[in-house]
Amino acid sequence: MNVTASGRRVLVSGAARGLGRAVARAFASNGDRVAVHFGSREEEARTTLASLEGSGHTLVGGDLAEPAGAVAVMDAATEALGGIDVLVNNAAVNIRHPLAETPYEEWVAVWQRHVAVNLLATANLSHLAARRMIDQGRGGRIVNIGSRGAFRGEPDHPAYGATKAAVHALGQSLAVSLAPYGIAVASVAPGFFATERVAPRVAGPEGEAIRAQSPFGRVGSAEEVAAAVLWLASPAAEWSSGTILDLNGASHLRS
Repeated sequence: MNVTASGRRVLVSGAARGLGRAVARAFASNGDRVAVHFGSREEEARTTLASLEGSGHTLVGGDLAEPAGAVAVMDAATEALGGIDVLVNNAAVNIRHPLAETPYEEWVAVWQRHVAVNLLATANLSHLAARRMIDQGRGGRIVNIGSRGAFRGEPDHPAYGATKAAVHALGQSLAVSLAPYGIAVASVAPGFFATERVAPRVAGPEGEAIRAQSPFGRVGSAEEVAAAVLWLASPAAEWSSGTILDLNGASHLRS
């Protein structure tokens, strides 16, 4: 990757809040310029944008579930930033749908939504970003946000676990195919970490059990995950291409 450790052009999908916001802030603090993507949460995305250190950042809206939407988002981001050096595939949905409680029609719709957003949007953005990186001739980085659930199982969210497993596999395939172009691809697999969305669960009756999943007796933070993403996107991490980095506080160990 023939760019410095800072000053890069970075697109973070799903950056309106939560982990996406933490990732955008990590890159901005590193001296990079960030395109903050949002689907429907424009006001929260503007809050993210306003919180970023430095200048040259931009806001990009669009529905990644549609292939044309992914094109529009990538075009807007690269036009505003003047190209792209790093893509972080963070946008995702996670809708509860345990099989025994979910009617068939709802089950089908939920699966289709998960596949469209979690998997196909990741694949489409990766294609669009990688082709631009190849044309630029400077290499690049793609970091995918996977999940511990891809390995441990998600009984109440099976489509989420399945699509995140597919995202891990996609990242490994792209790591092999894109290495000749100087593009490294890696994934992170976080366990439970604190965000605005899950704050009521952590503070509520199930909070103790959630914290007990890790021998550290706590949940992770979005900032901890973001720090790992920042490192995987760095020039120093090229030899980690193809990895799936577990970030779960030893709550799930795999061989």
